[in-house]
Amino acid sequence: MFTESMRESFGRALVDMGDSNHKLVVVDADLSKSTKTEYFKSVFPDRFVDVGIAEQNLVGVSAGLAAAGMNVFASSFAVFETGRAYEIIRNSVCMGKLNVKLCSTHAGLMTGPDGATHQSIEDIAIMRVLPNMRVLVPADAIEAYQMTKYLANSDGPAYMRLVREDVENILGDDYQFELGKSKVLRDGDDISIIACGPMVSNSIKASDLLRQEGINVRVVNMSTIKPLDTSIIEDCAKNTRAILTIEDHSKIGGLGSAVCEYISEHCPIKVKKIGVPDEFGMSAKAEELYEHFNMTTDDIVDQVRILMGIDF
Repeated sequence: MFTESMRESFGRALVDMGDSNHKLVVVDADLSKSTKTEYFKSVFPDRFVDVGIAEQNLVGVSAGLAAAGMNVFASSFAVFETGRAYEIIRNSVCMGKLNVKLCSTHAGLMTGPDGATHQSIEDIAIMRVLPNMRVLVPADAIEAYQMTKYLANSDGPAYMRLVREDVENILGDDYQFELGKSKVLRDGDDISIIACGPMVSNSIKASDLLRQEGINVRVVNMSTIKPLDTSIIEDCAKNTRAILTIEDHSKIGGLGSAVCEYISEHCPIKVKKIGVPDEFGMSAKAEELYEHFNMTTDDIVDQVRILMGIDF
């Protein structure tokens, strides 16, 4: 599969939306080369604001611009934008239902060698608990572009989570993102895998390997964590034996928790979660971290076998 950068796709989409959306403003915190908002800056310098290394100010300025009628994209690294500015996101952006789109890069373990301080594995949890906040996690660069396009034409708070490294493109060029709608990428009636972000690609590979063993695994790209596509979750619960969730995020509070919350109240079934355990990451290559935390394609295959009751 062809690999591409979500960050590059995000940056290009902002430029493409800039001509038709004259109220679109981009605010960054001294990381435009990394977040790729530099593309927008080069084309629309009068609608670009760099607040410096000051994430609380990043969100505060963005809230002020939105209150004045602008359509604001605020970008920084995920761990800083969601963590350092959380209270301002809560009290200004979400309470005010302001038109601020928080588009964070360098999320999850894919930040790799930068270490635990820069590996945001809590951001989905703390963003999805906020009233009025939408939470989007693209699976590849194609979906990142489509999500950015959607956000540029929608109102209200939103959080989009992007990773540092290039990822495999798994969606076609004709893909169209719809808020709250997941996409079944592999069909099956044995086990359902519900995944988000770069883990979707690993889940597809695991499904293809398991099919060779006669195990038919459904793979769902749950790219909108909030609002959640509960209809597909219910269908998975009713028409497969169990559900396996996988995400480049803590097992606590993320996609897996969201799925379990719905399942427990509406259609109880066994759910197994793959993700980062209750601990911080460490400095290493992303592939090494996935292996350390048992999040590889082989680990997905093994967990499906366990759910199927197969000895191996």
